[in-house]
Amino acid sequence: MSGLINKSFDKPDEVRPFEGGTGQLELLDVEAGPVGRAVFEPGWQWSKHVKPIAKTDSCQAAHLCYFVSGRMKVVMDDGEETEYGPGDVGVIPAGHDAWIVGDDRCVVIDWQGFADYAKR
Repeated sequence: MSGLINKSFDKPDEVRPFEGGTGQLELLDVEAGPVGRAVFEPGWQWSKHVKPIAKTDSCQAAHLCYFVSGRMKVVMDDGEETEYGPGDVGVIPAGHDAWIVGDDRCVVIDWQGFADYAKR
């Protein structure tokens, strides 16, 4: 290891906007791998705002994430579903759709699935 690393989402290494101005993904590249913070605006849905970028039928990224704020419903391709909110840790396998529930912005920190997420 090269020692201490201090990076901030105030100055991300990369920003990837979602379709329709519905939020964005901010990435920090660190030695252990990328860390992402996604900001999802009310009305965001993966199948409407990321599918055109990903060009897959459902989200094929697996996620290990922490929900900072807002609420998100996730429905797996096989029909299994759950809703996440502030303070929740999510393990979300590939093969799902997701959308924001309610009128609050949803902020999610992800250590696994954002390396290629919404990459054009």
